[in-house]
Formats: sequence, C-alpha cells, structure tokens
Amino acid sequence: MNRELIIDSSLSEVNIALLEDKNLVELNKEQINNNFAVGDVFLGKVKKIMPGLNAAFVDVGYEKDAFLHYLDLGPQIRTFNKYVKLGVLAKAHLTSHETIKREKDIEKSGKITQVLVSGQQILVQIAKEPISTKGPRISTEISFPGRFLVLLPFSNKISISQKIKSKEERNRLKRLITSILPNNYGIIIRTVAENKKVAELDADLRDLTGKWEGIIKKLPNSKPPQKVLSELDRASQILRDILNASFNTIHVNDATLFDEIRNYIGTIAPDKKDIVKRYKGKVPIFDYYGIEKQLRSSFGKTVTIKSGVYLVIEHTEALHVIDINSGHRVNKENSQEENALIVNMEAAAEVARQLRLRDMGGIIVIDFIDLHDAKNRRALHQKLVEEMSKDRAKHTILPPSKFGLVQITRQRVRPEMIVPVLDPCPTCSGTGQIKSSMFLMDEVENNLNYLIRDQNESKLTLAVHPYIYAFLTKGFMSIQMKWFRKYFSWVKIKPESGYQIMEFQFINKNGDIIKR
Repeated sequence: MNRELIIDSSLSEVNIALLEDKNLVELNKEQINNNFAVGDVFLGKVKKIMPGLNAAFVDVGYEKDAFLHYLDLGPQIRTFNKYVKLGVLAKAHLTSHETIKREKDIEKSGKITQVLVSGQQILVQIAKEPISTKGPRISTEISFPGRFLVLLPFSNKISISQKIKSKEERNRLKRLITSILPNNYGIIIRTVAENKKVAELDADLRDLTGKWEGIIKKLPNSKPPQKVLSELDRASQILRDILNASFNTIHVNDATLFDEIRNYIGTIAPDKKDIVKRYKGKVPIFDYYGIEKQLRSSFGKTVTIKSGVYLVIEHTEALHVIDINSGHRVNKENSQEENALIVNMEAAAEVARQLRLRDMGGIIVIDFIDLHDAKNRRALHQKLVEEMSKDRAKHTILPPSKFGLVQITRQRVRPEMIVPVLDPCPTCSGTGQIKSSMFLMDEVENNLNYLIRDQNESKLTLAVHPYIYAFLTKGFMSIQMKWFRKYFSWVKIKPESGYQIMEFQFINKNGDIIKR
C-alpha cells in the first residue's frame, strides 16, 4: 500500500491528510494553540470531590474542571501520589522511581474519598479532549508512548500488541524487555517493535524514562494548574504511530515544519529522512494533490460511491446512523440477495473510511441492505472487520442483527472532524422555516410606531424585498397610504432585489440604517 502524508500549515492551524493509494482516509486539524491535547500532562488541583459519582473535578486550567473517575486512578495511586508529593517538595532526590517502596494496590470497588482530598495537588494526563460542553477527561495512570514502546510508571505488567502473531517473536520481545526494564515500570510493546534489536528498544526506553524523570524535576517550580509535559504535535504523533515501509512521501508547505519533521524522522527512522519533501508550488497544497476535491465529495449528509451506491449519514447527540442505499447499482443477471451482498461489500469499505476520515466516535449504527443468507451476513461482518483493522482507534463490531443493523462502538478522544460543505440558508438560518408574513408586518409596524412617535424620526425610507414592496404599495388604500393617515408622515418604500423575503431595514433622512 502506498501511503502519503500531506501537511498544510497556516497561521492558526495545521491540516494533515493521510492518503492510502491516493484515497483520503484520515484528516487531522491541529490548532496551533491547543493547550489540552490528549497525552498532555498537568499538575492540577482537586477542586471538588463527588462521592455520588465516585469521582473528582480537577482544575487543570481549562474553563471547566476536568473529570477524574475512581477507575482512572490506577491501582498504584497511593505510591504515585507519594512520589509526586516528594517531587513538589523538592525531595524526590531522597529516593528514586526504581527504589521507592510501593504501597498496597487500591481496591477496584473502593471510594475516591479514601484516596483524594479537596485542595490536593495531583499529576494527571489528558485522556479525552474537551468535547462540546464537557471539560477534559483525565487519568492518573500516566503513559508515555514512544516509537516501539509505551512506558507505564508504577506498573509491573509487560503487554505485547495482539497484532504480533508469532509466538517465538512474542517470547523474544518479552525476554528482551524484561532484561532492560528498570524496577517499578510497566511496558506495552507496540506492533512496530516486531523484529527490532535490543539496542533500538533500549534507546526508546531510555528516552521515555527520561521524560518521566524530567517531569518530576519540574515539579518544585510548578504551581497548579500548570502543564508540565506537552504531547507531540499531531504530525509527529501520526509519524510515530504509523510510519512504516509503506510510507513513501511526506509533503509539507511550511519551511519551519519541514525542518522539524525532517529532524524528527531523523531520530526515529534515519533511513526515511529523505521522504520529507518541501512543497513550493503556487497552487494550495490540498488543491494540488486533489484533497480539496475529495473533501467536498466525502463530507456532508450524502456520500456517493463511484458505482452509484450512496450512504446517508445522520448525526445525533447520542449516536451516528448510516443508511446504505443501492442507487442505480443493480445487475439484472444476479438475484436480489447477490445484488444486496455486492452493494453491502462496497459500502462496508466506504463506511470504514468515513469513520476514520470524520473521526466519528461513540455508537454507530449501520443499516445495510437486508441479507437473508447467514453465510452472506458472516461475509459482510468479516469484510467490515478487515476494513476496520486499518483503524488505529479502539473499536468493537457486532455481527448484523436480524434487522440487518450493524452496531459499532469506536473510541472518541477528540471532537468529531466536521468539514462544512453546505452554507446555512441566510433566510431561515438552516432551520427550514421562516417567520410568518403576518408576524413580519407586526414587526415592521412596531418598529415604525417606535421610530415616528417615540424617536420623532421623519422622512423614513423602508427597504424591503420586491414582493413585500408590492404588498405594501399596491391596491386602493394601500398599507403605505394607511400609514400616512395614521402617523401623518410619509414613509418611502424602496424595493431591494438583493434582500431575503423577510428582510427589511429602516433608513433615516441622512441615509443611515437605523434599528429599534
């Protein structure tokens, strides 16, 4: 598979597009000043304990306090807090992470009041960015992802990626890590560690332990709420997580970012340093590589596949619903069951792409075309599993139900990616409804009464849509004439073809627009 990364940097944000065989599969937008990204570590202060929720709200500097549940504390929270307190008091040098005495694990069914108190300083990591009206979700089970390993302070487990299938390789990696892992640390061995030498793993491990020790050294000079470690920017995260042999090009339009990415790749994969290319064309980079065109066709309520099959995607607060439609994709030589299976198979690939592209999370319900044969339903489920295997977000896919519905849960740690392809109607503001003409006339007359009688305005001009102009001025004893007899003041009415049907403006004798 041919993979390309196209990076468009501007003053306010960085847009990162991942192409697989020229098809857009992921789009990431990183705000230049995003202070609450997943992976950032903060020294916070416990503001409120909520025994009913078995949770606490922690001040990390966001406008809304971050949410910390008891289950996100980690079994070694007491040891963790003890070591953090030593760091805050500048006494961490009296012991080391490797030699500190571990406390007893907390009970899974325990209470948060047994562990935390209001006003306590606590080290936390952003697990979920602020979404909608909610503040960040945080955890004290801090982890540091590297190129090959994920470091877990105060853990004793060694886990290996399930994608490494070879039993011999799994045993080799576990044996190597056990030989180099310091005390009081846990490790998750990532898929990219497969077949790597001990020197590469050890270098990655030293870098990660250095990050943790660097945080502890910062604590004496830190006052909550304060960020003590920033996660890598999105471009570097993507490179760290998915850079492999299939990556052949990275195009960047910004000179500074080009140097940063080139230097970063030089540290994690020196042999791939030359795949970073600086784009200097006059055409915007997303237009040049056809990304803008793909964006327009991939976002919105209806998404059409080349064969004529189309998806209708609806979003609600609780879940996402995707409806599969065959369009004109019908082969007369096939039975209805065969046609349904072909359409569903094509749609499954597009559904998997849409979930990654829009970064849709939570509950997703897909209404495939009904399949009556159990063998075909199994084939559809297997196809969806295969296509979703490329997705780095944690997800679960249930087999089709008897109603033909497939349910998916997908991890959501950031707000959903939304690219507007339609502008809201300026008349109805996207609601599909406008004010009744009866209320329009009431509103015009209320304004007129106020301006003439209360503000003593004279020689007013009313600018309206041509239809409303005709309604006000035509006929015997027009509304315009009735106003003159009522207010003893002539109101000039002017048609404006550029106005919306319900739009109006009052203009005074100096030509200024006036409002009530």
